[in-house]
Amino acid sequence: MSLSLDLTDPATFVENDPHEFWQRVRRERPAYWHPSTSGRPGFWVVAEYSEVLSCYGNWKQLSSACGNVLDVLLHGGDSAGGKMLAVTDRPRHRQLRNIMLRAFSPRVLGGVVRRVEERTAELMRTVTELGSFDFAAEVAEHIPMNTICDLLSIPAQDRKDLLVWSKAALASDDPDSAQLDALEARNEIVLYLMDLAFERRSKPGDDVISMIAGAKVDGHPLTPEEIALNCYSLILGGDESSRMTAISSILAFTQYPDQWQGLREGTIAVDTAVEELLRWATPGMHFARTALCDFTLRGQRVRAGDIVTFWTTSANNDETVFASPRNLDLSRDPNKHLTFGHGPHFCVGAALGRAELSALLRALVASVDEIELDGVPPRIYSNFLYGYSSLPVTFHPRST
Repeated sequence: MSLSLDLTDPATFVENDPHEFWQRVRRERPAYWHPSTSGRPGFWVVAEYSEVLSCYGNWKQLSSACGNVLDVLLHGGDSAGGKMLAVTDRPRHRQLRNIMLRAFSPRVLGGVVRRVEERTAELMRTVTELGSFDFAAEVAEHIPMNTICDLLSIPAQDRKDLLVWSKAALASDDPDSAQLDALEARNEIVLYLMDLAFERRSKPGDDVISMIAGAKVDGHPLTPEEIALNCYSLILGGDESSRMTAISSILAFTQYPDQWQGLREGTIAVDTAVEELLRWATPGMHFARTALCDFTLRGQRVRAGDIVTFWTTSANNDETVFASPRNLDLSRDPNKHLTFGHGPHFCVGAALGRAELSALLRALVASVDEIELDGVPPRIYSNFLYGYSSLPVTFHPRST
């Protein structure tokens, strides 16, 4: 496989094996300059675990304010910079993060996690009775989005539209999907949430949007746009990544039936299985920053203004950190994966993401005996997310 793959093309990791590619990159060019394509700027590519870890924590030299994913940076930057937590630098980032962390306090999460467990168990009983079905459509699409909507108190009748927009915002099932489609989807989500922000500010309730709407940064309340953007980041982060992880986890069980058997029989702990599946799936392939100053990266000179991308999907499969990384080992310990990031931008929703996957595994163990793959799952088109748009399976019910 060539080391000159176009990392800006959403089809690249549909047509090529990402793990084979990144293994070669780590061995031959662990940090390299990706040339410009289609008139857009070139950028740095970082593949080794240690360097990716360093990039996550290097807030003094690498800025998030212009954008934190490659596609946005290549198109001129993120208009949400300085407004949305994920694309804000210190010191404002720290203040915004403290506000967002309240959304994931034990008091708030307690009820949300209980509903996740109940909803997941009920879904699993229902689909197991079906026998053959599309796991992506019947299960994975419902758990994460409804969980985030529970957190934000989104009305039930609006959740279907949010799911459609969320699926289009960062990836596509269609290789010919236009960049404009993703932009329109993101705008629809933000406009919807701005309406809710106005509503909750005028009539506050006991919900996360009202909490964010009532908070202040530097003594000033957030604008409706800032409220909407930060709720939007919860939806995208909580829906897409969790959905891709759930689908990849079921696929992994069909490929490693011995690991599924160990989990089902109780010889493998759910908590360690959750961490390995998060590493195995790595739904967010990369993150990106903009260099604030000149500095050295593995002996190469990074210039102020350069885009630096660091590839979590490569770091999570670095052989110097994870023994036999493409062998699923649900008992792997330690498992210091970077799926939720590291440092100042560590995912605020990590606990909820773990709770969702844990609920799925427990519901599977309770209801399912054998998982059988019924076809080849198609990959989504994205240079940011990695996963599958559908997963045809048969669940054989567990005898009581």
